[in-house]
Amino acid sequence: MTVYDLTLSELRAKLDKREISSVEVTKTYLDRIAATNPALNTFITICNETALAEAQAADQAIADGKAQALTGLPIAAKDIFNTAGLRTTCASRILDNYVSPYDATAIARIKEQKAVIVGKLNMDEFAMGSSNENSAFGPARNPWNQDLVPGGSSGGSAASVAARQAVAALGTDTGGSIRQPAAHCSVVGLKPTYGRVSRYGVIAYASSLDQVGPVTRDVRDCALMLQAIAGYDPADSTSVNTPVADYQSNLTGDLKGLKIGLPKEYFIEGLDDDVRKAVEQAADKYRELGAEIIEVSLPHTSYAVACYYLIATAEASSNLARYDGVRYGLRAENADNLVDMYMQTRAAGFGSEVKRRIMLGTYALSSGYYDAYYLKAQKVRTLIRQDFLNAFETVDALLTPVAPTPAFALGEKVNDPLQMYLSDIYTIPVNLAGTCAMSLPCGFSTDERPIGLQLIGKPFDEATLLRTAHAYEQATEWHKRKPEF
Repeated sequence: MTVYDLTLSELRAKLDKREISSVEVTKTYLDRIAATNPALNTFITICNETALAEAQAADQAIADGKAQALTGLPIAAKDIFNTAGLRTTCASRILDNYVSPYDATAIARIKEQKAVIVGKLNMDEFAMGSSNENSAFGPARNPWNQDLVPGGSSGGSAASVAARQAVAALGTDTGGSIRQPAAHCSVVGLKPTYGRVSRYGVIAYASSLDQVGPVTRDVRDCALMLQAIAGYDPADSTSVNTPVADYQSNLTGDLKGLKIGLPKEYFIEGLDDDVRKAVEQAADKYRELGAEIIEVSLPHTSYAVACYYLIATAEASSNLARYDGVRYGLRAENADNLVDMYMQTRAAGFGSEVKRRIMLGTYALSSGYYDAYYLKAQKVRTLIRQDFLNAFETVDALLTPVAPTPAFALGEKVNDPLQMYLSDIYTIPVNLAGTCAMSLPCGFSTDERPIGLQLIGKPFDEATLLRTAHAYEQATEWHKRKPEF
């Protein structure tokens, strides 16, 4: 087994025993990135010099007996996190050469543990997309089959972990942007409860939906990463000051007495047969492990996609108003006046999907339409959240597909936005409800495309979610398969 096949926890053990140094691990990963990135296009920025300097500092910390859980481990971050001294583009031309003066809280917390940042990862521009085809730096590709999308918007995060370019990565999830690419690339991805992880320093898409989370190769690593980034942050007014559990100690494998709900609205027409079969087999495995499987109903599920695209685009139109050529990044040079400069800058800086969502959101918020669209969507959102709370009075977690199909071909849906939006039909309700959910591998289609299952947990009960996922993972072999890349 090569160094880049080891998980976070396995590498931690080797670093602590001084069997290998962080500098050696980091060089191995940087070489791997250099060799594979031209084909996968997963990295926008590769941090060769800073990563090696951080690795040297980590080795010193280990030698001094000051190692923490992530010390010396090579981690990559979606290019939506502000990182002091490094370019932060959000995969947009409008921020092409923007260098942040500060770190996002999630970045600062892994740096406090002396993790090594090896690079910034490709994504859909401003996190708007389900395939990673909306990047100004070109699409990322799926390491299982380079003709397939890796999913979006954290496609670079999922593909890089699957392709052994980083041992773990940070992503963000606004409507499924961690879980859907994790499923398409056969890795583990977690969207924590809204408020569990600080959003400070994360470039905003839709502020009431965005959440930071980890992408890893197995559930134990996911628990380790969440432990590092979770917790109250006074710099984020939406951060919730509630205790953080010891996630790793909850990975007991014991599911005795656990009740898992299968929402009947998630197994309807349009669900791919291979995906349905894999998720139903996962439910059977949970029965074997001692969990009780119960059918439940989430009656307002069918309204989730429409509700999401009203709320998300409305918030995006407001958040992206700040990119006008005055404060950040790109500025049109030949404008005749101030308004012309605004218009030329935004026309040149934003891609087509971002422009589409800004126009949709501006329309939904405009005079005469606010009550009819945005306010009504917020009322529907409350009903969707209540559906989940009602279900959790009966069950401890929900089991569903992550996406209606396995990864699709590059270009297959790019000209059909509505079809693309339906890729997130099973993940969007979780963001609207503000609760937690995760994706983990549960099979492959007949033509060898990865399939993931989604576990949805009670608000702030990530510990039960991780325990439930870990028990399934230990009873199956899906997470051990890797792309031949």
